[in-house]
Order: sequence, then structure tokens, then C-alpha cells
Amino acid sequence: MRRFFSNRKVQVILNGGLAAGVLAATIVGGRRFARGGWPLHHADPVLVTGAALLFLIAYAFKAWGWQRLFAADERPGAGALAFAGGAACVGGVALPGRLDDALRIAVVRRFPGVKSGLGALALSLVVLGLLDNAALAPLASVAAVNADAWTVRIGFAVVAVAGVLAAIIVASLPTIASRPLVMRFRLGRWLASRGHCNRRAAAALFFISISWSLRGTAVFLLLEALSLRGSFPLALAFLCASAASAALPIAPAGAATQAGAGAAMLAASGVHTTDAIAFSVAAQGLVICTGVVVIVTVAAWQMTLRL
Repeated sequence: MRRFFSNRKVQVILNGGLAAGVLAATIVGGRRFARGGWPLHHADPVLVTGAALLFLIAYAFKAWGWQRLFAADERPGAGALAFAGGAACVGGVALPGRLDDALRIAVVRRFPGVKSGLGALALSLVVLGLLDNAALAPLASVAAVNADAWTVRIGFAVVAVAGVLAAIIVASLPTIASRPLVMRFRLGRWLASRGHCNRRAAAALFFISISWSLRGTAVFLLLEALSLRGSFPLALAFLCASAASAALPIAPAGAATQAGAGAAMLAASGVHTTDAIAFSVAAQGLVICTGVVVIVTVAAWQMTLRL
């Protein structure tokens, strides 16, 4: 597989296909907004700016949390991980669901000065996904308590329970990896040497929880900016629905799936369908724009260091 993807023709085809997909999404989105207008054109600019800043800071906290999951000798810089997060967010416009993790690995591996191996990156992403679910558990609990429909409550209760189970799995991994039966195998010995300790996992969960809290606050500001008279529980419900849709193993496009799930949640909460779709598209577009800002900022900083 490594030989296949290192082939120059294959790289040109893959990069060309990705560029064509992004271009097609841009053209379709541009035509849609040219007819109906950008959803944020009548929003409060101060609140939109505040939401964008919160989304931007959330990238930094997510990178700091991800960084804690690496061993000291393989730990990438926070800039490399933030750059990978921004690239995965932008690539989610065209890439099918779950391929953003492969994009994260590829970006971090190509980043200057990174010594992390492929296995360490893949393991960190697995644990990062579990910690994301654990960080969403309290937010989903609040959304479940404040939901009106019992079907919505059940859905958020499932997300909350899944988050608790994910936290238990992360806490149990070091103990499982150190068992004599597991240590007999090469994979078990590698997990024991490269896996996380619970103290680093707790630090990562702390930073990731702050990242999700900042995103929830940003969604609340966007609701207020568009005069949808939203509440913080509604913002948490929108955030949890979008995040839960990202866990699907196969989806047509990560950004589109998350936007659709968020719009469906708002519509189920009583928001008019047109307003729900417009808000969901605006929120997802703002997240992607902040991802572009992260990419440009980190790239400019790396270029400055080289010069």
C-alpha cells in the first residue's frame, strides 16, 4: 500500500480528484448562495466575529489535548496538530466521512520536524475519538434533559452513555496493555510502550472538554446573531447532533452530514426548516473558514521560521 501511494501518478490522480471535488463543492455552494444569499448576511457582525474567535480558540485547545496523547519522544508540536485539524475540516467539504482521519495522519507526517510514526498517529486518533465522545457526554446530558420530544431525549441519552463507556475504555487501556497475556505479543508490547497513561489522558480530556465548550458557546452566539432566540441547551443539542453524525462509518461528505444532522435537530426543536438549514450551513461554513485561517496562520509561521 505504501508503494502504491508513493507512486507519482497515483498521487497526481488523488490530488487532482480532491481538488476537483473541492472545486465542485465551491461552485455548487457559490451558485446556491448567489441565488439565496449567504445565511449570515443579515446577522449581527459583533456576535459572528465573537463566534469565529471562539471556533478559532477551540482549534488550539483541541490540538493541545491531542498532543498529550503522544509519548514524549514522538510528540508533535501543537502547530502541526492544529494544522492537521484545520486541513481535515476543510477537506471534509469534499471527502467522504472518516477519511478526514487519514488526511490528519498524512498532514502530520508531512509536517516539518515531526517524528511521530504511523502507528502512534493512528493510535492517538483512536483515543482522541474516544475522548471526544467522553467530552460530549455532559453536553448531551444537558441536551437530553431540555429536549421536548422523547425520541430526541433517547438519542442524546445514547450519546451520553456512549461517552461514559468511551471514558471507561480510555481509562482501562493502560491496564489492559500491561497484562502479561497481552505483553506476549508484539502489538501488546508496542501498546504498553507507546500508549498513554491515565494522567495524560485526563489532561487531554480537560483540553478537549474546553474545546467543545467553546464550540457550544460559539453556536449560541450564532443563534443570537441570526435572531433565532436560541438557548444554550439548544446550542448544545445542535453541537451534539453534528458531532454524533461525524461518528458514522460511511457518509457522503463530513461537512454536509454534520450540517444536515444539525439542521434536523433544530427543525425537531421547533425552528423553521428554512431557518434551520440556513443556520446549519452558516455554522458549518464558519467552522470551515476558521479552519482555513488556522492553516494559513500555521503555514505563515512555519515560512517565517524557515526564512
